[in-house]
Amino acid sequence: MTIYTRQIVYPEGDTQEIEHALRVNQVVDLNGGPLALPLPTVRMIAFRVYKVSTRESIGESITLYHLELLTRDQMIEYT
Repeated sequence: MTIYTRQIVYPEGDTQEIEHALRVNQVVDLNGGPLALPLPTVRMIAFRVYKVSTRESIGESITLYHLELLTRDQMIEYT
């Protein structure tokens, strides 16, 4: 039996388990929840999924969603 889990990886290297799948270039909030576009404001913390990888070992498969923090200038194109 294999256990499948999903985790977001913050820029500092911290991880947090999430319940849902994400995709590359998706904009998410601090807890990895997808944000609806267009964003209502640039005055919020938002991340972009820039890489998806999988780490497998015996009986376990972990999908890692690597995040990058969006700057104010980057967020303008999503508003």
